[in-house]
Parts: sequence; C-alpha cells; structure tokens
Amino acid sequence: MATSILSIPMRYFMEVAARGSVSQAATRLYVAPSAVSRQIAKLEDALQTPLFERKARGMALTQAGERLAAHLRTTQADTEQVIEQVRGIGGREAGRVRVACTEGFAAGFIPEVMRRFRGAHAQSRLQLHIGAPDEVSALLARGDADIALKYVVAPEPGCRIEHSAPAPVYALMAPDHPLARQRAVSVAEAVRYPLAVGARGVTARQLFDLSCSVQGLVYEPVFVSNFSSVLLPLVRTPDIVLAGLLTAVHLIENGTLVARPFIEAQMQQRRLQVLSLEGRTLSPLAQALVQQLVAAIAGGSKRRLGRARAVARR
Repeated sequence: MATSILSIPMRYFMEVAARGSVSQAATRLYVAPSAVSRQIAKLEDALQTPLFERKARGMALTQAGERLAAHLRTTQADTEQVIEQVRGIGGREAGRVRVACTEGFAAGFIPEVMRRFRGAHAQSRLQLHIGAPDEVSALLARGDADIALKYVVAPEPGCRIEHSAPAPVYALMAPDHPLARQRAVSVAEAVRYPLAVGARGVTARQLFDLSCSVQGLVYEPVFVSNFSSVLLPLVRTPDIVLAGLLTAVHLIENGTLVARPFIEAQMQQRRLQVLSLEGRTLSPLAQALVQQLVAAIAGGSKRRLGRARAVARR
C-alpha cells in the first residue's frame, strides 16, 4: 500500500505537475476536475504565488511551482525509503532499488551488472525501466527511479551526479570494413559509407550532426532508429553505426563488430553518468548498486578500449 505524508492540496498539486492536466490528474485521483482546481487555487492562495501557467493545452509549472515540486518529490521519495526501512525492521529487508536507463545499456551491460548484484544481495528487489533519454530524466525527476544511467552532453537539472565518465562516440563496423584497418576515423571518412544512426534526440546523433555542421558535411542515413539494439545486428560491410563501447559490448567481445574512435573533438564531448535526484539520500542498497555500476563502467571501458586498440594495431 502506497503511503504519503503530503496534504491533499500538495498531492493534487503533484499530480497536476506530473500530468500537465487537471482532467488527467482528476482521473488518477478519482475525483472531479473541479475538486482538483479548487485545491490548486487554495494552495496558490496560501502561498500567495501562482504555481501553474494556465495554457490552452494544459498546465505548465511556473518557476515557483518547479521549486515546490522538486522539494516535494525529494520529501516523498525519502518518506518512502524510511517506510521501507521501518517495514524491514520486522524481519524483511527493505531492498527495493529502482533503476532507469536508456536502451543502449539494456542488451548486455545492465543485465550483467544486475545479475552480479543479485548474487551479492539475494534479498534485493530490483526494478528496471528502459526508456528514451528524456523519459529516463523524467522518471528520476518524478521520484519514480532511484538511479538513472544515461549518456549526457549537457548538465541534467535537478540531478546529482553519482559518477561521470568520458563516453566518446565510436564508429562501429564489421571487422572486414575498409576503415577497420585504421586506428581512428574521421567524420568525413564515415559519411562516405552507409550510415545507420539514432534518432535526433540520441546523443551520438547530436554530436555527429554537430561535427558535420562544423565541417560543412552532408549525409543521408540509410537507417534511422531510436533503438540501437535494432541497428547493431543489421551492420554489414560497408555500413557504419554510431554508438558507445558499452552499448555494443556483447558484439565487440564476440568479434562481430569492431569500434574505432573519431578524431574530431566534438565526438568526445559526451559523458556517461550515473544520476540520482538532487537532495535525495540513497538507501545503502542503492549506494551499493551505484558502486557496482561505477566499477563495471570503469572495468568494462578499459577492457573494451584495450581490445579495440589491440585489434587496430594488427
């Protein structure tokens, strides 16, 4: 059973903030829209400041509303954690950890990390949500995830960085690709071959497009998807896919693909970050999972990069 210490006006406010709509919030709360509107007006009157901008297509938080929502998310998340711990005093470990990550980590990296974590923490209860970059950030901001794992090219507002590591974009290709004989490739060389790329919201695509713009290069991708797990198995010479090492770890290790770094600085301007909600105190179990993620990122990157360089020298 979910437990909340928020007052009715605060709960109604948070639901409207999450849904962006009074009617949708009312449906979730099983009350009339007019009841939601009254509680929001009551709260704004008490605080003497508007919390929402009323728009034709819904409700958008004001700056004051954003500040209040961030505080309430943290308060509610910490309350849920304490309640789990109190329940665990009776003999059952409070072991839930909720993780959100972008889909590039779902094929090989995250399952292996979680398998090892479960081996060391048998009583843990893990929840994993795979989503688009914006969706992962939203889950963390709403308090629906404890930990987020994603590639970033700019700071994530409202998030605390638990770990940050360089995550350059690589050109992934079959071992017999002409560019596979080189230690590194340029963007200008890559655009001469058929390119399979992510959707425009994907960080690898953003950096590649930026580099092309700087150099005055134009390309027409042969395959576009927001799901790298679809792109990677389709790679055949002379195709090239843009991705990170950890995204393609399973295919690099079994020799199906090789990874070559780009020489352009723009292609290095990405980081892999483990994030939590700013102001939130992670449970000891969540902290342990963060530590395992950090170790896996460090060890995995060194191992795969070393292998990629060794192949390039042959």
